[in-house]
Amino acid sequence: MEAPHNSPAAETVTEPAGATVPDAVGAVPEAVTVTLTVTSPEQMQDLGRRLAGVLAPGDLVMLTGELGAGKTTLTRGLGEGLGVRGAVTSPTFVIARVHPSLVQGPALVHVDAYRLGGGLDEMEDLDLDVSLPESVVVVEWGDGKVEELSEDRLRVLIDRATGDTDDERREVTLVGIGARWAGLREALA
Repeated sequence: MEAPHNSPAAETVTEPAGATVPDAVGAVPEAVTVTLTVTSPEQMQDLGRRLAGVLAPGDLVMLTGELGAGKTTLTRGLGEGLGVRGAVTSPTFVIARVHPSLVQGPALVHVDAYRLGGGLDEMEDLDLDVSLPESVVVVEWGDGKVEELSEDRLRVLIDRATGDTDDERREVTLVGIGARWAGLREALA
């Protein structure tokens, strides 16, 4: 089902806990999966604002998608929804940015692990394990690098058309791993 033009995002597929997840995400036991369609950058940012209402201190969010898929746009919406200070931009050249809360909520730690080749050892200098309990940590390109930070985590896969296209449509698959995310589907409804 395609998202209505006036809808920020429409749920297209939901699978019960423990269901098989698309190959690009990998099969994950005890996972809650929600797939949404967004058709514009504004809708991606709105999805981030909606998702921010579900996040709490200690949450680890891992973003995966092609260059230009909308990872930073989603994170910008998360920052708005969390009420953090500073413009949320891609941290590619600084690796990590911390955005303190302006509303007594959790800080947003935004990490770009694209240029980091190793696993958690290489990320250790960023002190993410220290930041995680009181912050929301969002890691772009974090698959295979930061899973050890938390048994409970939210993986976000953003799939877009590739090649010479101006198609703004994105399929966003949210995979909540662990007990923390058991109510993800209901929280986003």
